[in-house]
Formats: sequence, structure tokens, C-alpha cells
Amino acid sequence: MYQKICQIDEQYVKITCDSSSLWEYVEPNFITVPSTVPDQADIEIDILGDYGIPFTGFTVHVADLNRAVLFKRDDYLIAATPDFRKAVIKAHDFMALKHALLNFYSSYLIHHQSGLLIHSSCVVDHGAAHLFAGISGAGKSTVARLSYPRKLLSDEATLIKVSPEAIDVYNSPFRSDIPAADGGNSCALKSIQLLHQSSQNQRTRAAQETGFNQLFERTFYWPCKEQDVLTIRALLKKVVERVPVYDLSFQKNSTFWTLIS
Repeated sequence: MYQKICQIDEQYVKITCDSSSLWEYVEPNFITVPSTVPDQADIEIDILGDYGIPFTGFTVHVADLNRAVLFKRDDYLIAATPDFRKAVIKAHDFMALKHALLNFYSSYLIHHQSGLLIHSSCVVDHGAAHLFAGISGAGKSTVARLSYPRKLLSDEATLIKVSPEAIDVYNSPFRSDIPAADGGNSCALKSIQLLHQSSQNQRTRAAQETGFNQLFERTFYWPCKEQDVLTIRALLKKVVERVPVYDLSFQKNSTFWTLIS
């Protein structure tokens, strides 16, 4: 049995796992906290392997029961307490576990009305976070690679926390290609870029409504209550009201950063 206590945004999370192959995803992305941190965790996740069949599609069946919330896909099953403080995740393979953990933590954030996971990349420049989103193939991963050696807070799922005081981005463990080990510290979200590949670089301010609609389409969520969608909309409204949104046309090189920095 593998075990660690890690930190996701401000929460201490205890993870146990019975599968060496599944642990290969957890180990480089969910960073162990110093031993001085108490064993008392805010969230507990038990991961079990050898579940279900290989990936067949993205459809997730949700059941909100009295004592548990269930999320079921052919290759994973999540059984969480109603407050999303404890969960058992059964997964078929590496990809199933990645999607299940993303599903669970998105549901946790929305239930507690504290934040969102958005399909995007996010880069730190001069102590501020800049988010890059767009349609599939628009260049989120390309931007992440071209931004080196800047710190990368996410390469697939940006973890945004919304509070009355700030809109902050935390190092996201929900990674695609680039591990979270060197993601850096959380920082304020300074700008949002809607990506368009182009032969020239250009950055223009977008309307709040455009930013809201684009980000809503790219928010990871699996609603188990009608209230969940209202929560997402309220959180996104706060984000686009407080963070400027831009259309960014960019060449496939790092020169686009001159428009942002």
C-alpha cells in the first residue's frame, strides 16, 4: 500500500493507493508536504486499481444518494461523502485515475463554492499568473512549452480559487504532459488569454460576456445538484469581472510574451 500527504491549493490531502501502476501518476504530480505538517488531513482519498474496462467514452453517470455521491464511468468509480471530504476511487488504468481525480476535486471545489478547474494552461511571469484557454488544438500545450523557463501552474487544468479578496491560481496536480513537481507557488491571476493561432501576434481586449462564455465551456464539472451550475456561473462571473480577458493571436514562438509582459 502506498501513502502520502500532499497539498492541493490550501487543503492537506491524504492519498492511499494499492496499485503501483496507478501510483506512477500520483507520485510526480501530488507533491508530498514536509513532515512537520500534522497527519490530520482535510481530505482523504483511497485509490484502488483493477476496476472496470478500458476507456469507452466520457459519459459519467452521477447519483446523489443520502450518504454518498457516486460518479461512474466504464473505467472508474468515485464514491464520495456528501461534503467531498472523503472518497474511494476505483480506476482501471492511468488515464482513468487522472480523469477521476479531476472529477472528484472539481466537485469538491464547486460543492464548497471556493473555486474552479478550467481546461487551460497557466504560466507565471514576473510574479503574476496568466491563463491561456481556447478550443481543442488552439495551442494551450504549445503556449506552455514556449513559455519555458517560466513556472507552469498548469498544462491542462488550471486550479482557480475565488475569494472576496482575490482571484488566485494554485499549482495544479492535474497534469497532462508536464509534471507538477516544479510548478511554483500560487499567485494572483492577472490576465486571461483566448487563443488563436496566427501568422502574427496581436492581443486585444475581449468583452466580459465573451470571456464568461468561453470559460464556462471549458470548466470541468459533473453536476450532481441543480445548484452546482448556478455556483459555477457565480464564480465565473466574479473571475471575468475582476480579471481582464483578451483575444490573443500568436505565432508558434515565444514572441507573444512581449504583448503580455
